[in-house]
Amino acid sequence: MAVKLKLSSDEVSAKLAQKMSDLDIIQKERETRLKADKEGVPYIDLAHFPISQEALNLVPEEMARKYGLLPILFSEGEVRLGAIEPKRADLIDYLKSLKEEHPANYVLYMISQHSFEVGLKHYAGLVRIKQSVSGVFITEQEMAKYRGVVKDFNKVNELLRKANMSEAVTIIISGALDLGATDIHVEAEETDIKVRYRLDGLLYTVAEINKDSWRVLVSRLKLLSKLKLNIETQPQDGRFTIVLANNKVDVRVSTIPTAFGESVVMRLLRSSAAGLAFDDLGLQGKSYEVLKMQIARPSGLILAAGPTGSGKTTTLYAILNKLNQPYNKIITLEDPIEYKLKGINQSQVDHSRGYDFARGLKSILRQDPDIVMVGEVRDPETAEIAVNAALTGHLVLSTTHTNSAAGAVPRFLSMGVKAFLLAPSLNAVIGQRLVRRLCPKCKQEVRLDSEMLVRVKKILATLPKDAGYRVDINKLKFYEAKGCEACSKLGYKGRIGIYEILIVTPEIEKNILKASVSEQEIHELATAGGMVTMLQDGVLKVLQGITSLSEVLSHV
Repeated sequence: MAVKLKLSSDEVSAKLAQKMSDLDIIQKERETRLKADKEGVPYIDLAHFPISQEALNLVPEEMARKYGLLPILFSEGEVRLGAIEPKRADLIDYLKSLKEEHPANYVLYMISQHSFEVGLKHYAGLVRIKQSVSGVFITEQEMAKYRGVVKDFNKVNELLRKANMSEAVTIIISGALDLGATDIHVEAEETDIKVRYRLDGLLYTVAEINKDSWRVLVSRLKLLSKLKLNIETQPQDGRFTIVLANNKVDVRVSTIPTAFGESVVMRLLRSSAAGLAFDDLGLQGKSYEVLKMQIARPSGLILAAGPTGSGKTTTLYAILNKLNQPYNKIITLEDPIEYKLKGINQSQVDHSRGYDFARGLKSILRQDPDIVMVGEVRDPETAEIAVNAALTGHLVLSTTHTNSAAGAVPRFLSMGVKAFLLAPSLNAVIGQRLVRRLCPKCKQEVRLDSEMLVRVKKILATLPKDAGYRVDINKLKFYEAKGCEACSKLGYKGRIGIYEILIVTPEIEKNILKASVSEQEIHELATAGGMVTMLQDGVLKVLQGITSLSEVLSHV
Protein backbone atom coordinates (compact mmCIF):
# COMPACT_ATOMS: atom_id res chain seq x y z
CA MET A 1 0.00 0.00 0.00
CA ALA A 2 1.51 3.36 -1.09
CA VAL A 3 2.10 5.92 1.61
CA LYS A 4 1.33 9.53 0.68
CA LEU A 5 3.76 12.02 2.17
CA LYS A 6 2.26 15.32 3.21
CA LEU A 7 4.27 18.40 2.16
CA SER A 8 4.79 21.23 4.60
CA SER A 9 3.29 24.62 3.82
CA ASP A 10 6.83 26.00 3.12
CA GLU A 11 7.54 23.23 0.61
CA VAL A 12 4.21 23.80 -1.11
CA SER A 13 4.95 27.53 -1.34
CA ALA A 14 8.42 26.86 -2.77
CA LYS A 15 7.07 24.48 -5.42
CA LEU A 16 4.37 26.93 -6.35
CA ALA A 17 6.88 29.78 -6.59
CA GLN A 18 9.13 27.66 -8.83
CA LYS A 19 6.17 26.76 -11.04
CA MET A 20 5.19 30.41 -11.36
CA SER A 21 8.80 31.37 -12.15
CA ASP A 22 9.01 28.70 -14.88
CA LEU A 23 5.74 29.92 -16.40
CA ASP A 24 7.01 33.50 -16.26
CA ILE A 25 10.24 32.51 -18.07
CA ILE A 26 8.23 30.66 -20.75
CA GLN A 27 6.02 33.73 -21.20
CA LYS A 28 9.03 36.09 -21.44
CA GLU A 29 10.69 33.82 -24.02
CA ARG A 30 7.45 33.80 -26.03
CA GLU A 31 7.30 37.61 -25.90
CA THR A 32 10.96 37.87 -26.96
CA ARG A 33 10.33 35.53 -29.90
CA LEU A 34 7.36 37.65 -31.04
CA LYS A 35 9.43 40.83 -30.68
CA ALA A 36 12.23 39.29 -32.74
CA ASP A 37 9.78 38.31 -35.50
CA LYS A 38 8.35 41.83 -35.50
CA GLU A 39 11.81 43.43 -35.83
CA GLY A 40 13.00 40.90 -38.40
CA VAL A 41 15.81 39.55 -36.20
CA PRO A 42 16.50 35.82 -35.59
CA TYR A 43 15.71 34.58 -32.05
CA ILE A 44 17.52 32.08 -29.81
CA ASP A 45 16.94 30.68 -26.29
CA LEU A 46 20.26 30.21 -24.46
CA ALA A 47 18.83 28.20 -21.54
CA HIS A 48 20.26 24.94 -22.90
CA PHE A 49 22.63 26.31 -25.56
CA PRO A 50 26.32 25.23 -25.20
CA ILE A 51 28.24 28.54 -25.14
CA SER A 52 31.94 27.97 -25.85
CA GLN A 53 34.79 29.64 -23.97
CA GLU A 54 36.38 30.42 -27.33
CA ALA A 55 33.36 32.61 -28.10
CA LEU A 56 33.24 34.31 -24.68
CA ASN A 57 36.88 35.35 -25.04
CA LEU A 58 35.93 37.65 -27.92
CA VAL A 59 33.89 40.03 -25.71
CA PRO A 60 35.06 41.04 -22.20
CA GLU A 61 32.47 40.52 -19.45
CA GLU A 62 32.21 44.26 -18.69
CA MET A 63 31.36 44.98 -22.33
CA ALA A 64 28.85 42.14 -22.36
CA ARG A 65 27.05 43.66 -19.36
CA LYS A 66 27.24 47.17 -20.80
CA TYR A 67 25.60 46.27 -24.12
CA GLY A 68 23.47 43.27 -23.10
CA LEU A 69 25.54 41.26 -25.58
CA LEU A 70 26.77 37.64 -25.50
CA PRO A 71 29.02 35.89 -28.04
CA ILE A 72 27.59 32.38 -28.27
CA LEU A 73 29.41 30.63 -31.12
CA PHE A 74 32.85 31.11 -32.66
CA SER A 75 34.10 29.20 -35.71
CA GLU A 76 36.40 29.83 -38.67
CA GLY A 77 35.17 33.00 -40.35
CA GLU A 78 31.92 33.29 -38.38
CA VAL A 79 30.85 34.80 -35.03
CA ARG A 80 27.31 34.48 -33.63
CA LEU A 81 26.10 36.75 -30.83
CA GLY A 82 22.93 37.22 -28.80
CA ALA A 83 21.66 40.66 -27.69
CA ILE A 84 18.71 41.84 -25.61
CA GLU A 85 18.30 44.86 -27.93
CA PRO A 86 20.07 44.04 -31.22
CA LYS A 87 19.24 47.42 -32.78
CA ARG A 88 20.74 49.64 -30.06
CA ALA A 89 22.84 52.34 -31.75
CA ASP A 90 25.76 52.08 -29.30
CA LEU A 91 25.73 48.28 -29.67
CA ILE A 92 25.96 48.58 -33.46
CA ASP A 93 28.97 50.94 -33.04
CA TYR A 94 30.64 48.47 -30.68
CA LEU A 95 30.14 45.63 -33.17
CA LYS A 96 31.83 47.71 -35.88
CA SER A 97 34.93 48.09 -33.71
CA LEU A 98 34.81 44.37 -32.88
CA LYS A 99 34.74 43.51 -36.60
CA GLU A 100 37.81 45.65 -37.21
CA GLU A 101 39.71 43.71 -34.53
CA HIS A 102 38.33 40.31 -35.55
CA PRO A 103 37.18 40.36 -39.23
CA ALA A 104 34.47 37.74 -39.81
CA ASN A 105 30.83 37.21 -40.75
CA TYR A 106 28.77 38.36 -37.73
CA VAL A 107 25.23 37.03 -37.06
CA LEU A 108 23.17 38.77 -34.36
CA TYR A 109 20.26 37.08 -32.52
CA MET A 110 17.69 38.49 -30.10
CA ILE A 111 17.73 36.94 -26.61
CA SER A 112 15.64 37.45 -23.48
CA GLN A 113 16.88 38.93 -20.20
CA HIS A 114 16.75 35.43 -18.71
CA SER A 115 18.89 34.00 -21.53
CA PHE A 116 21.38 36.82 -21.03
CA GLU A 117 21.68 36.11 -17.27
CA VAL A 118 22.15 32.39 -17.94
CA GLY A 119 24.89 33.16 -20.47
CA LEU A 120 26.70 35.56 -18.14
CA LYS A 121 27.32 32.72 -15.66
CA HIS A 122 29.72 31.13 -18.16
CA TYR A 123 32.19 34.00 -17.62
CA ALA A 124 32.86 32.78 -14.06
CA GLY A 125 35.09 29.87 -15.16
CA LEU A 126 36.57 31.55 -18.22
CA VAL A 127 40.24 31.03 -19.09
CA ARG A 128 41.49 34.45 -20.22
CA ILE A 129 42.78 33.93 -23.74
CA LYS A 130 43.02 36.54 -26.46
CA GLN A 131 41.38 35.32 -29.67
CA SER A 132 40.93 36.13 -33.31
CA VAL A 133 38.67 34.38 -35.79
CA SER A 134 41.71 32.88 -37.49
CA GLY A 135 42.98 31.33 -34.24
CA VAL A 136 43.92 31.76 -30.59
CA PHE A 137 46.77 33.90 -29.41
CA ILE A 138 48.36 35.29 -26.26
CA THR A 139 49.62 38.86 -26.25
CA GLU A 140 52.82 40.12 -24.69
CA GLN A 141 50.76 42.37 -22.39
CA GLU A 142 49.26 39.27 -20.78
CA MET A 143 52.76 37.92 -20.06
CA ALA A 144 54.24 41.28 -19.00
CA LYS A 145 54.14 40.27 -15.34
CA TYR A 146 56.51 37.35 -15.98
CA ARG A 147 58.59 38.28 -19.07
CA GLY A 148 62.18 39.17 -18.27
CA VAL A 149 62.16 37.82 -14.71
CA VAL A 150 63.33 34.28 -15.48
CA LYS A 151 67.12 34.13 -15.33
CA ASP A 152 67.48 30.46 -14.45
CA PHE A 153 65.40 27.29 -14.05
CA ASN A 154 64.89 27.73 -10.31
CA LYS A 155 62.96 30.94 -10.95
CA VAL A 156 60.34 29.06 -13.03
CA ASN A 157 59.89 26.51 -10.25
CA GLU A 158 59.63 29.26 -7.64
CA LEU A 159 56.98 31.19 -9.62
CA LEU A 160 54.91 28.06 -10.27
CA ARG A 161 54.86 27.13 -6.57
CA LYS A 162 53.28 30.48 -5.70
CA ALA A 163 50.90 30.74 -8.71
CA ASN A 164 47.40 29.41 -9.17
CA MET A 165 46.62 27.24 -12.19
CA SER A 166 45.16 30.13 -14.17
CA GLU A 167 48.63 31.71 -14.16
CA ALA A 168 50.63 28.50 -14.60
CA VAL A 169 50.42 28.33 -18.41
CA THR A 170 51.52 31.97 -18.75
CA ILE A 171 54.48 31.39 -16.41
CA ILE A 172 55.58 28.21 -18.23
CA ILE A 173 55.46 29.89 -21.66
CA SER A 174 57.06 33.14 -20.44
CA GLY A 175 59.92 31.23 -18.84
CA ALA A 176 60.52 29.28 -22.07
CA LEU A 177 60.66 32.50 -24.09
CA ASP A 178 63.02 34.18 -21.62
CA LEU A 179 65.41 31.22 -21.60
CA GLY A 180 65.25 30.73 -25.38
CA ALA A 181 63.72 27.23 -25.28
CA THR A 182 62.64 25.55 -28.52
CA ASP A 183 60.27 23.07 -26.86
CA ILE A 184 58.24 22.78 -23.65
CA HIS A 185 57.51 19.29 -22.28
CA VAL A 186 54.76 18.88 -19.66
CA GLU A 187 54.81 15.26 -18.49
CA ALA A 188 52.70 13.39 -15.93
CA GLU A 189 54.66 11.02 -13.71
CA GLU A 190 53.50 8.78 -10.88
CA THR A 191 53.84 11.35 -8.10
CA ASP A 192 54.11 14.75 -9.81
CA ILE A 193 54.19 16.72 -13.07
CA LYS A 194 57.53 17.54 -14.69
CA VAL A 195 57.99 20.69 -16.77
CA ARG A 196 61.05 20.50 -19.02
CA TYR A 197 62.56 22.93 -21.54
CA ARG A 198 64.70 21.99 -24.52
CA LEU A 199 67.54 24.49 -24.63
CA ASP A 200 70.09 24.31 -27.44
CA GLY A 201 69.12 20.71 -28.14
CA LEU A 202 69.19 19.38 -24.55
CA LEU A 203 66.27 18.86 -22.14
CA TYR A 204 66.37 20.40 -18.65
CA THR A 205 63.81 19.92 -15.85
CA VAL A 206 62.73 23.39 -14.74
CA ALA A 207 59.80 22.67 -12.42
CA GLU A 208 57.80 20.01 -10.61
CA ILE A 209 54.08 20.61 -10.05
CA ASN A 210 51.68 18.88 -7.67
CA LYS A 211 49.91 15.96 -9.40
CA ASP A 212 46.50 17.25 -8.20
CA SER A 213 46.83 20.14 -10.64
CA TRP A 214 47.38 17.93 -13.67
CA ARG A 215 43.86 17.80 -15.13
CA VAL A 216 43.34 21.57 -14.78
CA LEU A 217 46.71 22.35 -16.39
CA VAL A 218 46.13 20.02 -19.36
CA SER A 219 42.61 21.37 -19.87
CA ARG A 220 43.95 24.91 -20.08
CA LEU A 221 46.63 23.90 -22.59
CA LYS A 222 44.03 22.02 -24.67
CA LEU A 223 41.64 24.95 -24.62
CA LEU A 224 44.42 27.27 -25.73
CA SER A 225 45.28 24.91 -28.60
CA LYS A 226 41.64 24.32 -29.63
CA LEU A 227 41.86 20.60 -28.77
CA LYS A 228 38.99 18.42 -27.53
CA LEU A 229 38.90 18.42 -23.73
CA ASN A 230 37.05 15.09 -23.44
CA ILE A 231 39.51 13.12 -25.62
CA GLU A 232 42.25 11.68 -23.38
CA THR A 233 43.00 8.29 -24.94
CA GLN A 234 44.02 9.47 -28.42
CA PRO A 235 46.81 11.75 -29.71
CA GLN A 236 45.78 15.29 -30.69
CA ASP A 237 47.54 18.16 -32.47
CA GLY A 238 46.78 21.87 -32.24
CA ARG A 239 48.42 25.27 -32.24
CA PHE A 240 48.17 28.84 -31.00
CA THR A 241 50.15 32.05 -31.42
CA ILE A 242 52.03 34.35 -29.04
CA VAL A 243 52.15 37.94 -30.29
CA LEU A 244 55.26 39.81 -29.10
CA ALA A 245 56.33 43.38 -29.75
CA ASN A 246 58.90 42.54 -32.45
CA ASN A 247 58.15 38.92 -33.16
CA LYS A 248 55.45 36.30 -33.39
CA VAL A 249 55.78 32.81 -31.94
CA ASP A 250 53.65 29.99 -33.34
CA VAL A 251 53.22 27.22 -30.78
CA ARG A 252 52.61 23.74 -32.18
CA VAL A 253 51.02 21.50 -29.54
CA SER A 254 51.00 17.70 -29.44
CA THR A 255 49.36 15.44 -26.83
CA ILE A 256 49.61 11.67 -26.41
CA PRO A 257 48.17 9.36 -23.70
CA THR A 258 50.72 7.89 -21.26
CA ALA A 259 50.53 5.61 -18.20
CA PHE A 260 50.05 8.49 -15.73
CA GLY A 261 48.18 11.02 -17.89
CA GLU A 262 48.60 12.87 -21.16
CA SER A 263 52.03 14.09 -22.24
CA VAL A 264 51.97 17.58 -23.76
CA VAL A 265 54.80 18.94 -25.93
CA MET A 266 54.80 22.51 -27.25
CA ARG A 267 57.19 23.45 -30.09
CA LEU A 268 57.97 27.19 -30.13
CA LEU A 269 58.42 28.38 -33.71
CA ARG A 270 59.76 31.94 -33.77
CA SER A 271 58.97 33.84 -36.96
CA SER A 272 62.38 35.55 -36.72
CA ALA A 273 63.99 32.15 -37.36
CA ALA A 274 62.42 32.16 -40.83
CA GLY A 275 64.42 35.27 -41.69
CA LEU A 276 67.81 33.64 -41.05
CA ALA A 277 70.32 34.82 -43.64
CA PHE A 278 72.52 32.44 -45.62
CA ASP A 279 75.61 34.25 -44.31
CA ASP A 280 74.53 33.57 -40.69
CA LEU A 281 74.36 29.77 -40.95
CA GLY A 282 77.96 29.28 -39.84
CA LEU A 283 79.37 28.23 -43.22
CA GLN A 284 82.92 29.44 -43.70
CA GLY A 285 85.95 29.16 -45.94
CA LYS A 286 85.74 26.76 -48.87
CA SER A 287 82.41 25.27 -47.69
CA TYR A 288 80.75 28.69 -47.91
CA GLU A 289 82.14 29.42 -51.37
CA VAL A 290 81.26 26.08 -52.98
CA LEU A 291 77.70 26.01 -51.60
CA LYS A 292 77.15 29.60 -52.70
CA MET A 293 78.12 28.53 -56.24
CA GLN A 294 75.87 25.44 -56.16
CA ILE A 295 72.69 27.26 -55.11
CA ALA A 296 73.25 29.74 -57.95
CA ARG A 297 72.92 26.97 -60.53
CA PRO A 298 69.62 26.97 -62.47
CA SER A 299 68.84 23.27 -62.01
CA GLY A 300 69.83 20.16 -60.12
CA LEU A 301 69.22 18.56 -56.72
CA ILE A 302 70.67 19.90 -53.45
CA LEU A 303 70.12 17.85 -50.28
CA ALA A 304 70.56 18.72 -46.61
CA ALA A 305 71.54 15.54 -44.75
CA GLY A 306 71.63 14.79 -41.04
CA PRO A 307 69.65 13.25 -38.18
CA THR A 308 66.48 14.77 -36.68
CA GLY A 309 67.19 18.12 -35.01
CA SER A 310 70.35 18.90 -36.97
CA GLY A 311 68.95 22.11 -38.51
CA LYS A 312 68.30 20.84 -42.05
CA THR A 313 65.05 22.79 -42.55
CA THR A 314 66.63 25.99 -41.21
CA THR A 315 69.46 25.61 -43.72
CA LEU A 316 67.01 25.21 -46.60
CA TYR A 317 65.01 28.25 -45.43
CA ALA A 318 68.20 30.33 -45.36
CA ILE A 319 68.98 29.20 -48.93
CA LEU A 320 65.43 30.08 -50.02
CA ASN A 321 65.77 33.53 -48.44
CA LYS A 322 68.90 34.11 -50.50
CA LEU A 323 67.22 32.87 -53.71
CA ASN A 324 63.95 34.72 -53.07
CA GLN A 325 64.00 37.28 -55.88
CA PRO A 326 61.10 38.70 -57.95
CA TYR A 327 62.26 36.81 -61.04
CA ASN A 328 62.17 33.42 -59.25
CA LYS A 329 59.01 31.39 -58.72
CA ILE A 330 59.58 29.40 -55.53
CA ILE A 331 57.16 26.75 -54.20
CA THR A 332 57.63 24.59 -51.10
CA LEU A 333 55.91 21.38 -50.00
CA GLU A 334 56.16 20.88 -46.25
CA ASP A 335 54.85 18.69 -43.43
CA PRO A 336 54.06 20.87 -41.57
CA ILE A 337 54.83 24.46 -42.61
CA GLU A 338 57.01 25.59 -39.70
CA TYR A 339 57.66 29.20 -40.72
CA LYS A 340 55.86 31.49 -43.14
CA LEU A 341 58.19 32.90 -45.80
CA LYS A 342 57.16 36.13 -47.51
CA GLY A 343 57.09 35.97 -51.32
CA ILE A 344 57.21 32.15 -51.41
CA ASN A 345 54.27 29.82 -52.16
CA GLN A 346 54.11 27.25 -49.36
CA SER A 347 51.93 24.14 -49.56
CA GLN A 348 51.26 21.76 -46.67
CA VAL A 349 50.97 17.98 -46.95
CA ASP A 350 47.59 16.59 -45.82
CA HIS A 351 47.66 12.79 -45.61
CA SER A 352 43.99 12.62 -44.59
CA ARG A 353 43.06 13.93 -48.05
CA GLY A 354 45.62 11.91 -49.97
CA TYR A 355 47.82 14.97 -50.52
CA ASP A 356 51.23 13.44 -49.78
CA PHE A 357 54.74 14.45 -50.91
CA ALA A 358 54.56 12.51 -54.17
CA ARG A 359 51.15 13.83 -55.24
CA GLY A 360 51.96 17.34 -54.01
CA LEU A 361 55.25 17.43 -55.92
CA LYS A 362 53.52 16.37 -59.14
CA SER A 363 51.03 19.23 -58.70
CA ILE A 364 53.75 21.76 -57.87
CA LEU A 365 55.66 20.98 -61.06
CA ARG A 366 52.57 21.99 -63.05
CA GLN A 367 52.77 25.47 -61.45
CA ASP A 368 55.82 26.49 -63.52
CA PRO A 369 58.28 26.88 -60.60
CA ASP A 370 61.95 27.80 -60.93
CA ILE A 371 62.86 26.50 -57.47
CA VAL A 372 61.12 23.74 -55.49
CA MET A 373 61.68 22.81 -51.86
CA VAL A 374 60.37 19.44 -50.67
CA GLY A 375 60.37 19.06 -46.89
CA GLU A 376 61.73 15.51 -46.98
CA VAL A 377 62.35 12.73 -49.49
CA ARG A 378 61.13 9.66 -47.62
CA ASP A 379 59.70 7.31 -50.26
CA PRO A 380 60.74 5.97 -53.71
CA GLU A 381 58.02 7.83 -55.64
CA THR A 382 58.93 11.25 -54.19
CA ALA A 383 62.63 10.55 -54.75
CA GLU A 384 62.06 9.66 -58.41
CA ILE A 385 59.88 12.73 -59.07
CA ALA A 386 62.43 15.03 -57.33
CA VAL A 387 65.30 13.63 -59.39
CA ASN A 388 63.36 13.97 -62.66
CA ALA A 389 62.39 17.54 -61.74
CA ALA A 390 66.07 18.34 -61.17
CA LEU A 391 66.86 16.96 -64.62
CA THR A 392 64.19 19.02 -66.36
CA GLY A 393 65.31 22.53 -65.49
CA HIS A 394 64.28 22.97 -61.82
CA LEU A 395 66.48 23.64 -58.82
CA VAL A 396 65.18 21.18 -56.20
CA LEU A 397 66.01 21.44 -52.48
CA SER A 398 65.18 18.74 -49.97
CA THR A 399 66.31 16.90 -46.84
CA THR A 400 67.22 13.30 -46.09
CA HIS A 401 68.01 11.45 -42.87
CA THR A 402 71.58 10.18 -43.13
CA ASN A 403 74.59 10.49 -40.83
CA SER A 404 76.85 12.12 -43.40
CA ALA A 405 76.75 13.89 -46.74
CA ALA A 406 78.15 10.78 -48.48
CA GLY A 407 75.34 8.64 -47.01
CA ALA A 408 72.73 10.42 -49.14
CA VAL A 409 73.93 8.67 -52.33
CA PRO A 410 73.40 5.03 -51.23
CA ARG A 411 70.21 6.16 -49.46
CA PHE A 412 68.68 7.37 -52.75
CA LEU A 413 69.93 4.31 -54.63
CA SER A 414 68.36 2.04 -51.97
CA MET A 415 65.00 3.79 -52.56
CA GLY A 416 65.09 2.62 -56.14
CA VAL A 417 66.30 5.79 -57.87
CA LYS A 418 68.14 4.74 -61.02
CA ALA A 419 71.87 5.47 -60.91
CA PHE A 420 71.89 6.93 -64.44
CA LEU A 421 69.29 9.52 -63.29
CA LEU A 422 70.82 10.31 -59.86
CA ALA A 423 74.38 10.85 -61.12
CA PRO A 424 73.66 13.80 -63.46
CA SER A 425 70.90 15.33 -61.29
CA LEU A 426 72.64 15.54 -57.89
CA ASN A 427 74.60 18.79 -57.48
CA ALA A 428 75.54 18.81 -53.80
CA VAL A 429 74.82 17.32 -50.39
CA ILE A 430 75.07 19.41 -47.19
CA GLY A 431 76.00 17.22 -44.24
CA GLN A 432 75.40 19.03 -40.94
CA ARG A 433 74.99 19.04 -37.17
CA LEU A 434 74.15 21.75 -34.64
CA VAL A 435 76.59 22.39 -31.81
CA ARG A 436 76.16 24.72 -28.85
CA ARG A 437 77.94 28.07 -28.80
CA LEU A 438 80.14 28.88 -25.83
CA CYS A 439 78.83 31.73 -23.72
CA PRO A 440 81.07 34.71 -24.66
CA LYS A 441 80.82 36.17 -21.15
CA CYS A 442 82.20 33.22 -19.22
CA LYS A 443 84.32 31.24 -21.70
CA GLN A 444 87.98 30.84 -20.84
CA GLU A 445 91.04 29.19 -22.37
CA VAL A 446 91.83 25.63 -21.28
CA ARG A 447 94.65 23.15 -21.86
CA LEU A 448 94.07 19.75 -23.48
CA ASP A 449 95.72 16.57 -22.31
CA SER A 450 98.44 15.22 -24.62
CA GLU A 451 96.32 12.36 -25.99
CA MET A 452 93.48 14.69 -27.07
CA LEU A 453 95.94 17.19 -28.51
CA VAL A 454 97.46 14.46 -30.73
CA ARG A 455 93.96 13.56 -31.92
CA VAL A 456 93.18 17.18 -32.85
CA LYS A 457 96.44 17.57 -34.76
CA LYS A 458 95.69 14.38 -36.67
CA ILE A 459 92.27 15.80 -37.70
CA LEU A 460 93.85 19.06 -38.86
CA ALA A 461 96.65 17.29 -40.73
CA THR A 462 94.24 16.18 -43.47
CA LEU A 463 92.65 19.63 -43.86
CA PRO A 464 92.67 20.56 -47.59
CA LYS A 465 95.25 23.19 -48.54
CA ASP A 466 92.60 25.28 -50.26
CA ALA A 467 90.18 25.10 -47.28
CA GLY A 468 90.55 28.82 -46.67
CA TYR A 469 92.20 28.58 -43.22
CA ARG A 470 95.65 29.13 -41.83
CA VAL A 471 96.26 27.05 -38.73
CA ASP A 472 99.49 27.18 -36.74
CA ILE A 473 99.66 23.62 -35.45
CA ASN A 474 101.96 24.72 -32.60
CA LYS A 475 99.70 27.52 -31.30
CA LEU A 476 96.32 25.87 -30.88
CA LYS A 477 93.89 27.42 -28.38
CA PHE A 478 90.88 25.71 -26.81
CA TYR A 479 88.03 27.08 -24.70
CA GLU A 480 85.40 26.00 -22.19
CA ALA A 481 82.81 28.01 -20.24
CA LYS A 482 82.06 27.66 -16.53
CA GLY A 483 78.54 29.14 -16.63
CA CYS A 484 77.19 32.51 -15.55
CA GLU A 485 73.93 34.48 -15.21
CA ALA A 486 73.93 35.36 -18.92
CA CYS A 487 73.79 31.68 -19.98
CA SER A 488 71.62 30.46 -17.08
CA LYS A 489 74.80 28.84 -15.66
CA LEU A 490 74.97 26.34 -18.55
CA GLY A 491 78.15 27.62 -20.20
CA TYR A 492 76.46 27.67 -23.60
CA LYS A 493 74.01 30.00 -25.30
CA GLY A 494 72.66 29.46 -28.81
CA ARG A 495 73.77 27.00 -31.51
CA ILE A 496 75.70 27.07 -34.76
CA GLY A 497 76.02 24.58 -37.61
CA ILE A 498 79.07 22.51 -38.50
CA TYR A 499 79.07 21.39 -42.12
CA GLU A 500 80.56 19.32 -44.90
CA ILE A 501 79.64 20.18 -48.48
CA LEU A 502 79.88 17.23 -50.87
CA ILE A 503 80.06 18.37 -54.48
CA VAL A 504 79.34 15.74 -57.14
CA THR A 505 82.55 15.82 -59.16
CA PRO A 506 83.04 13.84 -62.42
CA GLU A 507 84.88 11.18 -60.38
CA ILE A 508 81.99 10.82 -57.89
CA GLU A 509 79.44 10.84 -60.75
CA LYS A 510 81.35 8.01 -62.42
CA ASN A 511 81.18 5.96 -59.19
CA ILE A 512 77.47 6.65 -58.64
CA LEU A 513 76.83 5.08 -62.06
CA LYS A 514 78.15 1.78 -60.65
CA ALA A 515 74.89 1.69 -58.58
CA SER A 516 76.58 -0.29 -55.81
CA VAL A 517 78.83 2.42 -54.41
CA SER A 518 79.19 2.59 -50.62
CA GLU A 519 79.05 5.57 -48.27
CA GLN A 520 82.72 5.10 -47.39
CA GLU A 521 83.78 5.17 -51.06
CA ILE A 522 81.86 8.39 -51.72
CA HIS A 523 83.31 9.97 -48.57
CA GLU A 524 86.88 9.09 -49.56
CA LEU A 525 86.38 10.50 -53.07
CA ALA A 526 84.90 13.72 -51.65
CA THR A 527 87.77 14.27 -49.16
CA ALA A 528 90.32 13.46 -51.87
CA GLY A 529 88.62 16.15 -53.95
CA GLY A 530 89.07 18.73 -51.18
CA MET A 531 85.93 18.46 -49.01
CA VAL A 532 86.25 19.90 -45.50
CA THR A 533 84.58 17.32 -43.22
CA MET A 534 82.11 18.12 -40.44
CA LEU A 535 84.69 17.08 -37.86
CA GLN A 536 87.31 19.41 -39.36
CA ASP A 537 84.80 22.28 -39.56
CA GLY A 538 83.90 21.66 -35.92
CA VAL A 539 87.53 21.69 -34.78
CA LEU A 540 88.13 24.94 -36.69
CA LYS A 541 85.18 26.50 -34.85
CA VAL A 542 86.70 25.23 -31.58
CA LEU A 543 89.97 27.01 -32.37
CA GLN A 544 88.01 30.19 -33.09
CA GLY A 545 86.47 30.04 -29.61
CA ILE A 546 82.94 29.49 -30.97
CA THR A 547 82.33 26.11 -29.33
CA SER A 548 84.13 23.50 -27.23
CA LEU A 549 85.94 20.38 -28.36
CA SER A 550 83.76 18.14 -26.16
CA GLU A 551 80.64 19.58 -27.83
CA VAL A 552 81.95 18.85 -31.34
CA LEU A 553 83.15 15.33 -30.52
CA SER A 554 79.76 14.48 -28.97
CA HIS A 555 77.96 15.26 -32.25
CA VAL A 556 80.30 13.92 -34.98
